[in-house]
Amino acid sequence: MKDTHKPAKSTTAAGQRSAGFTAEERAAMKEHAQELKTAARRGPRAAEADAESDVLAKIAEMPEPDRGLGERLHAIIKASAPALSPRTWYGMPAYAKDGKVVCFFQSAQKFKARYATLGFSDAANLDDGAMWPTAFALTELTAADEARIGALVTKAVS
Repeated sequence: MKDTHKPAKSTTAAGQRSAGFTAEERAAMKEHAQELKTAARRGPRAAEADAESDVLAKIAEMPEPDRGLGERLHAIIKASAPALSPRTWYGMPAYAKDGKVVCFFQSAQKFKARYATLGFSDAANLDDGAMWPTAFALTELTAADEARIGALVTKAVS
């Protein structure tokens, strides 16, 4: 009996191969693996202080205007939700509660996007009916934006 099994056809356009993850996505995954290794090596007492240093270092590495946005967001999040612990997550500044990331800041440069992003995970208590936003594009921060972010972060950890 002959094997009549044929390979599945590609879903990409004719003559094109699927590239899979982008170089930026692969780099983020590598950063996350390194973060996990580093966290495992640190003792539980040193982890929080070192994690905040890591977040501040990631923000300092960002080009302007993302660096300024990251610094302001860090201050707003720390003031609005002191219960959140800063940490890096896939190479991005993030803030966690009970070990689960609640919100994160993604630099525009990280994935070559035209704007930076403040995102919230499913651990954030932002539910509002059947549909609500989980990420916000940022190009600058006004006083009104800062107040809105502070309220969102406070609600996210409630």
